[in-house]
Amino acid sequence: MVAVNSALQVDLFAQANASRVRGTIYSGFGGQTDFVVGALHSPGGHAVIALPSWHPRADVSTVIARLAGPVTSFQHSYIVSEQGTAAVWGNDAVSQAEQIIGNVAHPSARDELRDQGRALGFPLR
Repeated sequence: MVAVNSALQVDLFAQANASRVRGTIYSGFGGQTDFVVGALHSPGGHAVIALPSWHPRADVSTVIARLAGPVTSFQHSYIVSEQGTAAVWGNDAVSQAEQIIGNVAHPSARDELRDQGRALGFPLR
């Protein structure tokens, strides 16, 4: 089973927010958690989170250093944007963060994300 879900934001810990904007419920998360768990329990299954790297109306990155609110889901196989793919399942936290910044985040957000990641304790290049 391959589950493809969307998110509003992801963070450097590979956690997804699919339900809140600035602390207010934007949409229910529906079955995202169930589909992620189902995919990961399926033989050969993968859980994919897909999102744009930049929110044009809000003019902000959808990849942030750390989610401020509740986490909708985590432990994904891959996080994907139009910039590329981060293979997060089975990698350590530093490798996950590096892949999310280098492959998923919008290029204009990457330097700031590296700085913020270092402040969180990631030894990022």
